[in-house]
Amino acid sequence: MSIEITGVNKSFGDFVALDNVNLSLPTGQLTALLGPSGGGKSTLPRIIAGLDNADTGSVSIEGVEATHLPPQKRNVGFVFQHYAVFKHMSVAKNVAFGLEIRKKPKAEVKARVAELLELVHLSQFADRLPSQLSGGQRQRLALARALAVEPSVLLLDEPFGALDAKVRKELRDWLRRLHDEVHVTTVFVTHDQEEALEVADEIVVINQGRVEQVGTPDELYDAPASDFVMSFLGEATTLGGQLIRPHDIELSVTPLVVGGVEGVVSRVLRVGFEVRVTVLTDAGEEVVVVVTRTAARHLGVQEGRHVWLSPAAGAVTLPSAGLPAGTALHAV
Repeated sequence: MSIEITGVNKSFGDFVALDNVNLSLPTGQLTALLGPSGGGKSTLPRIIAGLDNADTGSVSIEGVEATHLPPQKRNVGFVFQHYAVFKHMSVAKNVAFGLEIRKKPKAEVKARVAELLELVHLSQFADRLPSQLSGGQRQRLALARALAVEPSVLLLDEPFGALDAKVRKELRDWLRRLHDEVHVTTVFVTHDQEEALEVADEIVVINQGRVEQVGTPDELYDAPASDFVMSFLGEATTLGGQLIRPHDIELSVTPLVVGGVEGVVSRVLRVGFEVRVTVLTDAGEEVVVVVTRTAARHLGVQEGRHVWLSPAAGAVTLPSAGLPAGTALHAV
C-alpha cells in the first residue's frame, strides 16, 4: 500500500473534520475522495501532505512513518483548486522551480521540463506567463509543476472546481489519460459524483468526517452500503418506503404484476434525451421516474395520467432510513 491512514482524528474547535479514519490507498492507483462540502474530504489530503497535523492517529507513506515529518520530507505533490503557480515566472520556470531548488544539474532540469510540458500539452507556451494561459492550461501547469520532482504521491484538492463544466470534462478525461501514463499514486478530492465515477479506480465516500464506503465506481453504484452513498452517487427517490434510482423504476399505463404501486402523473419534464416523470402515488409518495423520450411518447405519459410503478428487475433498493416519503436526492 502507498498510503496507510490509521485512527486519524481532526477537529477545528467544535467542528469534527475527521472521525477515526482508517484507510489503505494502493500504490499507483487514482483514488477519489468524494463527499459534500464540509464533510472532511479536503482535510485528509492536507494531513497526508503534512499541511495540517492530525489530533490523533498516524500516516505512513510508502512504508515510511510520516506522521511527524515536515511537508518537504514527505515527497508529496499538492495541487489546489486555485492554481498555486508563480505569476512572475514563465511556464517553463514554474515547472523547473522544484528541481532548481533541489540543485539538479541544468541539463537534467531542461530535459525534465521539456518532457513534462509535452506531457501536459503546454510545450508551445513554455515562455508565456501564467496570466497568458486559460484556466484549464494553468491547472495543467500546476500539475506539471507538482509532477516535476517525481513525488511518491500526488494530491489534488478539487483541482477543476473553479472551471466551467466543459473545461472540467475535458480536464478530467485528460487527467485519467495522464495517470495511465505516469502511474503516480494519486488522491483526487471532489464533491462531483460524475467526476469521481468517470476518473477514479477507487472511491472513498466521506460524510461528516467518517468514511461511509470504499470501493470501485461500479461497487459503490451497484451495491451502496447506505442511503447516503446511494443518494450521493446519483439521484434516488422513494417507492414503497424503499430508496431506488429513478431509472430503475418500471412505469406502465396498464396494471402491473401484484405489488405494483398506483398513482397519477403530476409533472413531466424533458431533460435532453430523458423525460423525468413525477408521480403522486395513492399512498401519498411523490416518486420521480426517468424514462427515455421514446418510451414516454409510446406510453402517452402526460400530467393527470393514471400509471403503475414497480422496481425493475435487478434494481438496487435500500430502506429509506427515515427519509420523508417522496424525497428526491442527488449529488450537488
